[in-house]
Parts: sequence; C-alpha cells; structure tokens
Amino acid sequence: NGDVIEPDDGVAAIGSGGSYALAAARALVKHSSLGAAEIAEAALRVAAEICIYTNDNITMETLP
Repeated sequence: NGDVIEPDDGVAAIGSGGSYALAAARALVKHSSLGAAEIAEAALRVAAEICIYTNDNITMETLP
C-alpha cells in the first residue's frame, strides 16, 4: 500500500543496486567523517562496480 518505514540508521537505498549502495553507505557512515553527499556518491560508485544494472554516470543534486 505504499507505506515507507524509516530506517533505524538513517540510511536508505532503492533500485537494482540499492542493496550494494546501502551496504557501502552504512560502512562509510560508521567508519568515516564524510558528509551525506560524499557518502551517497561513494556508495553509488561501489554499487556501480558490483551491479551490472547500475552505471557510474552520477549526477548529484543537493538541497540547501
């Protein structure tokens, strides 16, 4: 029915490579001092290396 449950650790991912990006983001949150945008981009790059359906043409947009 479209309900979304808030993740316990504040990290969420969707899409074909979402589980890979989620794992990478969780590790980066725990073991680095990177900001949210840097974590998101690094996690997407890891997912792109693993998942054949995820490409590495990344466009980031951040809100103020």
